[in-house]
Amino acid sequence: MVSPTAAFSVTIRVRLDNQPGTLGRLAAAIGAVGGNIVALEGFEAREDHLDEDLIVNCRSEDHIAEVCASLAGIAGIEVISVSDRVFDMHDGGKIEVLARMPVADRDDLSMAYTPGVARVCTEIEQRPERVHELTIKKNTVAIVTDGTAVLGLGNIGPEASLPVMEGKALLFKNFAGVDGFPICIDVGAGASMQERIDAIVETVQRIAPVFGGINLEDISAPACFEVEDRLRASLDIPIFHDDQHGTAVVTLAALENSLKIVGKAMGDLRVVIAGAGAAGVAIAKILMNAGVTNIVATDRQGAIHRGRTDLNEVKQRFAEITNPEQISGTLQDVLPGADVFIGVSAPDLIGADDLRKMATDPIVFAMSNPNPEIRPELAKGL
Repeated sequence: MVSPTAAFSVTIRVRLDNQPGTLGRLAAAIGAVGGNIVALEGFEAREDHLDEDLIVNCRSEDHIAEVCASLAGIAGIEVISVSDRVFDMHDGGKIEVLARMPVADRDDLSMAYTPGVARVCTEIEQRPERVHELTIKKNTVAIVTDGTAVLGLGNIGPEASLPVMEGKALLFKNFAGVDGFPICIDVGAGASMQERIDAIVETVQRIAPVFGGINLEDISAPACFEVEDRLRASLDIPIFHDDQHGTAVVTLAALENSLKIVGKAMGDLRVVIAGAGAAGVAIAKILMNAGVTNIVATDRQGAIHRGRTDLNEVKQRFAEITNPEQISGTLQDVLPGADVFIGVSAPDLIGADDLRKMATDPIVFAMSNPNPEIRPELAKGL
């Protein structure tokens, strides 16, 4: 069974009769349906009752409803309100723009804006390299998407992708001190892939003067490869496609550490990758650079190999450098005997029986999100 997590966390405010055992009945009811109480907050006692905020982790939206329903009709317990903590966190957005210094008087205003700002503009005009010192370009990244490959949700569009891009900006700021700003591009629902590529490239080229770097995010393959290549060729600032290079870097780091535990070497591994999109291709390339020689990737039609006639140009090139034995078949066909499984595809693709058929001490990176190829609860202990 899937474990409760903060991804489905609610605050339940209850009013309890101020009698011994009432709180116990409340906790027992929630526990009976699998809810996990992780905190008690907002305690407010009255003479005949007390109000309490419970933080409860659940497994899904349906489970949230089940947990709340479990409290109905219990003597001495009244549910006052239920608030979804995930939606509460996103209320109003997760980021904002703040001034870096106060504007307290007329002199401050004259320096920060006109007429003083004209001197800085003229300096950048005469010495363009100083834009990196004297503006936000020094520390600002554009987080660019068209919303066509968002998490495990797929093509949900630019507006629905905005919470993810805000989240990435939050990570940039909290963990690196870098200011990131979401740029969600509407390329038009009926656009062809080439029209979509051209629109993204042109948009980024036009806004590039503001930013010190471009983080491409959640752009579907194979369009993402051409977008990155064209932007790298046309701009003089760093271009980073997180779904490719970010995923690949952390996968390599995790694999290097895992091999220390199981006592295997890169050159001896047989690796199976579920997913031959941006992440799968980049992971394969970085692992090959690290010494892995036997990688088999799969897509919806099965193993990628040179004999397939349905591959796009990117996958054709990919077939030339992977699958040295040119094996074919489904994911379940190619997984037996593998030392490493890397999932960057879709949820619930494999089961415990598939893992049992892998090599001794298998390494499993089920990384599809928000739901992985196999739940850790199912893989535990194998």
